[in-house]
Amino acid sequence: MALLNPYIHFTGNAREAMEFYASVFGGELTMSRFGDFPMPGVGPDEADKVMHGQLTTSAGLTLMGADTPSTMGEVAEGGRITISLSGSDSDGLREYWDGLAEGGTITMPLNVAPWGDAYGQLTDRFGVEWMVNIAGPAQG
Repeated sequence: MALLNPYIHFTGNAREAMEFYASVFGGELTMSRFGDFPMPGVGPDEADKVMHGQLTTSAGLTLMGADTPSTMGEVAEGGRITISLSGSDSDGLREYWDGLAEGGTITMPLNVAPWGDAYGQLTDRFGVEWMVNIAGPAQG
């Protein structure tokens, strides 16, 4: 099943914000740091910042967020939320990617990411930012 979730971009306070949301909504909060998955252009001064945080509740709510690395520039007030689409290849996510990209701008091509999934980012023709994560082969 494909999942559609809000993804909030923070400017250095993602950990504090995600912990706050966990206190409000309950649920399980997981976070990884940029230092856990080294990426080009992200310096050691940003290693402890949140690369990905995810809050999942028993009520079915999922909220994701991360600090924006300096390599991505300033986060504009109107650009703080991205829509995250995630699931497996069998959910038709590549077709969704292709459809969303039509007339839009691919900002990060859909390629294998350091965590093993196919991942890409784009801005659709209406200016909406999307992140698509297609689960990689099962580890085992």
